[in-house]
Amino acid sequence: MNNYTNDNTARRYKAHVSILGTTQLHLHNPYIIAWWSAAFPGFGHMILSKYLRGFALFIWEIVVNIEANINLSMIYSFQGHIDLAKEVLNPRWLLMYIPVYLFGIWDCYRTAVDMNRVYLLAEQENHRFNSFSLGALEINYLDKRNPFLSIIWSLFIPRLGQLYIHKILTTFLSSLD
Repeated sequence: MNNYTNDNTARRYKAHVSILGTTQLHLHNPYIIAWWSAAFPGFGHMILSKYLRGFALFIWEIVVNIEANINLSMIYSFQGHIDLAKEVLNPRWLLMYIPVYLFGIWDCYRTAVDMNRVYLLAEQENHRFNSFSLGALEINYLDKRNPFLSIIWSLFIPRLGQLYIHKILTTFLSSLD
């Protein structure tokens, strides 16, 4: 049950409330999003609420990093054992790692720029959106929540803050790692 019926008059919405969580558009600094993607592939996409793509890049990075021995090679090179670092690296996996890593950074930047444009258009349109969702598994609605409480709950037990702000999908995906 939703408290708003789409009459197909809006081209863009600023938010969507469903039983799995609330997704909203807001302005992002594309450089910050790209930096998160450079820190760990998939993080930038998750910040942008692109969970499937982000989780796929996240899993991909772990698998390829392990197979290419990138971290082990970095440890050896930091210790000054350059020959050993070259020896443990698997060049086939490494060559597959680099393009997808760069794609993740580029795609996050591009997506953040596009989503900023969509947000500005949705802001001008200022159309109503669903603020209440009732399903067989969950009830979700928009309300004011204190971000400080989310931090406190996360300090007690990780991911409780995400549950507090009703990010069910993010909580589930982050618990798999």
